[in-house]
Amino acid sequence: MAEKKTYSISVRLRRTTFEYAFVSVPMDERIWEQHPDDPKKSRVNGARVMEIAKEMGSDPALLWAREGEPVIEPHPWQTAPPRA
Repeated sequence: MAEKKTYSISVRLRRTTFEYAFVSVPMDERIWEQHPDDPKKSRVNGARVMEIAKEMGSDPALLWAREGEPVIEPHPWQTAPPRA
């Protein structure tokens, strides 16, 4: 019996898991800035709050929770599979 040849196309996939955590950014001098319209007033710099929150997110003691199921999609960089 002759062996039947088969062909296939390799597709590189990427699975992304989304997680969330909450951090409490202290309202200290790092987040306040002078109000541009009134030098006697201060306001919170939202961009700086987010920078500090992201820094806090790298703390290994921070508890992260999974948000939904992993997302599977074609990888944007398609490469040949590694040789075994």
